Amino acid sequence: MLILASESPRRRELIKKITSNFTVIPSNIDESLLHIAPHDLPAELSKMKAYSVYSKYPNDEVLACDTVVIIDNELLGKPKSKKEAHDMLSKLSNRKHVVISGYTYISKDKEITRTVRTYVYFNKLSEETINKYIESGSPMDKAGAYGIQDEEFNLVNHIEGDFDNVIGLPVNDIKAHVFN
Repeated sequence: MLILASESPRRRELIKKITSNFTVIPSNIDESLLHIAPHDLPAELSKMKAYSVYSKYPNDEVLACDTVVIIDNELLGKPKSKKEAHDMLSKLSNRKHVVISGYTYISKDKEITRTVRTYVYFNKLSEETINKYIESGSPMDKAGAYGIQDEEFNLVNHIEGDFDNVIGLPVNDIKAHVFN
C-alpha cells in the first residue's frame, strides 16, 4: 500500500492523479529542527518525513513531499497573521519567485529523492486585491501566502514549470521517476 506522508488536502487530491490506492499517515516531524539553506530544505524535509513514516511501516511504500516558496533567497512559509500574509503578497507582487518541492519515495526496492523547481511570475497586485484575498482566508494555510489554484484573484501572470508543483506535489515528475 502507498502511504502519503502528508496532512495537506491539496496533496491528497493531487496524488489521485497517480493512484487511488493510497492511505494518508502524516509524519508529524518537527520541521523547525532543520536549519539549512532554503533551496536544500524541501529535499531534506521530505526525507525526514518519509523515513519517519517508513520506519513504522517498512512493508509499505511511502511518499513524502515538502514545498517551499523562495524570493531573494528568503523562505516564505505559511503566514502567521494577516499582516504577515500582506507583507508576503506585497513582496511577491509584480515579481518572479521560485517554488521548490522535494519529494522522497521509499519502498523495499527503491529510494528516490528529487527536487522540482517552478518559476512563478506574479501580476502587480493592488492593495484592494491583496486585502480581498487575505479576507477570503485562503492565504493563511499556504506557503508564500497564496494558492496558484485561487484563479479568481488573478495573482499569477504565468509560470515556467509544473503547475501541480506549485500546488504542492510535482505529479509529472513523480509519475516519470517513481511510477514509470
